[in-house]
Amino acid sequence: MQTDSYKTLAAPTPESLFKDRGSKFIGYGFHIKTEEEAKEILEQLWKQHPKASHICYAWQLGERYEHYRANDDGEPGNSAGMPVYGQLQSAGITQALVAVVRYYGGVNLGVGGLITAYKTSAQLTIEAGQIVTRTIKQILRLKFEYPLMNVVMRIIKEKNLKIADQTMHLDCTVDLAIREGKLAKIQQRFEAIHGIEVKVLNA
Repeated sequence: MQTDSYKTLAAPTPESLFKDRGSKFIGYGFHIKTEEEAKEILEQLWKQHPKASHICYAWQLGERYEHYRANDDGEPGNSAGMPVYGQLQSAGITQALVAVVRYYGGVNLGVGGLITAYKTSAQLTIEAGQIVTRTIKQILRLKFEYPLMNVVMRIIKEKNLKIADQTMHLDCTVDLAIREGKLAKIQQRFEAIHGIEVKVLNA
């Protein structure tokens, strides 16, 4: 059964630090909504850590967990980005970026050592953050003549619905942000009233 909620980071996580044989791994986690946001954050991290050996990362995007990217930034293939991504999956979070800044300490860790280090750093980073559950909402647009206002408002109050936007003239337009799982029932309730035009905007 498809769920109408997802988990994500509430805010940027505190910096986490993991050390292994002289190498330092500094982890950062962020709530993001777009790939562009991820790029901007990574640019800022490079400005913050210009002498870092690598900044490896993974992000997951989409309320349905549709998109992801993992990047090794020059580390051996799948030794950095994928272990970080694995921790995003393990925590079950999306709309999130976890980046790990590495300062090389003079000793090669080997592929196994790198996988463990990046995985541990990402895990510490996510654990340091606050994970929240958010609901997937859709916008239900109602169009009706002014005399129906009281009927509409009574249902909105009764069902404790959230008005996202409204325009009141002779014709009224009300946009309701409704949790996806409850959308069909609410939609049917309004459609049953003669004179109300009902439309789902982002279905």
